[in-house]
Formats: sequence, structure tokens, C-alpha cells
Amino acid sequence: MNAENLGRIIHSFFIDYLKVQKGLRPASIKSYRDTLRLFLQFVSADMQRKITRLSLQDLTFERVKEFLQYLEGDRRNHIRTRNHRLVVLHTFFGYLATRIPEMLSVSGQVAAIPMKRVPPPETSFLEREEISSLFAHLPSKGHSALRDRVLLLFLYNTGARVQEVVDLRIGDLDLNVSPRVRLHGKGDKWRTCPLWEETANLLKTLLQQKSMKNTSEDPVFISRNGRPLTRFGIYKIVRCHTDSLSQDRKVASPQCISPHVFRHTAAVHLLESGVEVNVIRSWLGHVSLETTNRYAEINTRAKEAALRLCEPNDSSGGYPRKPVWRNDETLLSWLDSL
Repeated sequence: MNAENLGRIIHSFFIDYLKVQKGLRPASIKSYRDTLRLFLQFVSADMQRKITRLSLQDLTFERVKEFLQYLEGDRRNHIRTRNHRLVVLHTFFGYLATRIPEMLSVSGQVAAIPMKRVPPPETSFLEREEISSLFAHLPSKGHSALRDRVLLLFLYNTGARVQEVVDLRIGDLDLNVSPRVRLHGKGDKWRTCPLWEETANLLKTLLQQKSMKNTSEDPVFISRNGRPLTRFGIYKIVRCHTDSLSQDRKVASPQCISPHVFRHTAAVHLLESGVEVNVIRSWLGHVSLETTNRYAEINTRAKEAALRLCEPNDSSGGYPRKPVWRNDETLLSWLDSL
């Protein structure tokens, strides 16, 4: 198990296993790359040896534990970040076990390292009044005014992930009678989302204003130099137009309004409009219904409405302290009436 073997294993892990066998998107592969690079740099510093001189024998269970402690202690990473790095290491050492039988014992030990429990992150979304205020105050003139308006409206309309917007091509749009868009999401999966007439009309205008000849492979959203917008570029556009809005919010900091907030906003507003949860799951491209169900948990207005429905008429303090039935016969009669 020499350094040459380690280099071949890492190359095969990224090029063959992650890209071909698992079909991960480039953004996910970069996330794996960053974690593995951090881990190899940590092992290199601990061994006082160049990364190119490391061997598989240097990738021990003890060093994995020390690396996780280093992430939380020295790098001050959040527990969620620590858990994400651990998922990557679980996957990598599991792959090692399939390729190198001598690593089976170490892989089993690493796989046994548990995730740390952490409260779920707060899900921030915009109220309908905030959405109306945002679009009412967007600039109507300027080089990027139309593009920015279409971008924000598209995020709100579709609930698309920022990487899905980056990857969006003209050929993915159908702006005819029933406008819709095909989005390329996580796990190399495609889904179709309907578009509002306003979104479709603005997209048509945006494409007509582009100076170059549009082909199906051209990006929909481009920067001033004609290149596709990046994730960071979209984040800057959103921050630019929502800074004043975020300052007015009572519970959120300016950093809270990101492109992903529009995804949460679309989900909550669909739920408030009475759209069935399974439809929302398909709309957002969630694999698990549990992911979509969390929006029902944060929908305060729905909870308040439910509370009003069950509030007793003769009480101003909440639920009645005594049951509505006085004896077994009353209870059984009530159950029979259900």
C-alpha cells in the first residue's frame, strides 16, 4: 500500500465512482474534493510528510477522529459541517474497503463514527408582503434591470436551487401555450415546473434582448461579459436587491436572504395556497416527503388557523381544562358519532 496506490485510488474514487457510478453533479463532486483535500492536508501535517508521499497505511481510524476534532476545535466548523465532512469520509473509506481488502477493518471503524445531533437549521422565507415590496422596488432601467427581475421572479416561481439556475439552458424552456421549464437537479434527475405567464413573457423579452444568436445550449442568465452566471454571481444579485428588505426584517439578519430563501418561500406560499404536499415535493424535486413536510411545520399562519378552529367559545385562555364529556356514556356516544 504505497503512495502510488493512494493516488490511483483517489483518482478512481472521483472519476469513476463519484462521477460515473454514483452520477454526482459537479457541485457535489467539488464538495467531496474539498473535504478529502482538507483530510489529506491534515494527515500530511501530522505525518510531516508531503501529500504525494502518503500511503494508505497513513489513513488510520485515529487520524480520522483527530481530523473531526480539528474541524470543530481549530477550524471552528459548525456541527453540520463536521457531519457533512464525516459523510464524505464514510463514503471514501467505504470505497477503499471495496478496492483494498487490507482497509476493511479501518473502514468499518470509520463507518461506526456517529453523526453528532444538531437542531435543524431555521428555515427562513419571505412573507407575501415582502415579495410584493421587493418586486415593486426593483429598478426598471439599467443594463441588468430586466435580467435581475426575471432571475428573482424565476427563483420565486420555480423554487429552483441556485445550481439549477446556473445550469439552465434555453433548450430547457418551453414558452408556448403552457409555459414550463425542465430543471436538472440533484442526483442527475430532471423535473418539469410550470411557469406563470408573467415569468414566461419576461423570459421571452430577455432572450430577445440578447445580442448573440440564441441556441438551445446557450445559458439563459448571463453576466455582462456574456458568460453564464455563477452561483456566487446569483448570490450577489439577490443580496444586492434584498439588502434593504433584510434590514427591515425583525428576526432575520441581512445574511439570511439568499437564493435558497426564495426556494423556501415558494414552498411555503404553495402550501398556503392549498397545494397538496406531494405536488410540492415534485415541484421542488425532493426525494423524500419528509423534506417537504418541514414547510408545514414552519407555516405559522396555518397553525394559528388550526388553533382558532379548536378554540372553545367560552374561554379566553386556550383549550378547556375539563373534557367535554362527563361520563363514559357521553364519551362512547361521541366516539360513535365519528
